[in-house]
Amino acid sequence: QVQLVESGGGLVRAGGSLRLSCAASGRTFSRSDMGWFRQAPGKEREFVAGIKWNIPYYRDSVKGRFTISRDNAKNTVYLQMNSLKPEDTAVYYCASGDQGAEYDSWGQGTQVIVSS
Repeated sequence: QVQLVESGGGLVRAGGSLRLSCAASGRTFSRSDMGWFRQAPGKEREFVAGIKWNIPYYRDSVKGRFTISRDNAKNTVYLQMNSLKPEDTAVYYCASGDQGAEYDSWGQGTQVIVSS
């Protein structure tokens, strides 16, 4: 059974930074695609960033500000978020999937609040 545990959320002022972490277990991490999604109040969950076939990709609104990375030795994926904006406020979820397949497992989420 895949387990994903996020950490690192919190309250930060606009322009600040946070680093989210997601510890994964239950699947061969080095052969997993990993991603980050977010859901703001009253909105649907949206894709933020992912690594598929070890290639990172991002939604347009976070390009140049967010960086996704992974440490296969620690079974952990990170999301470094810089130059945060109030519109980045959301619950952030880690996601996992078999390499080349859809994401099929989700963490419990970590709250990020960016104050103006």
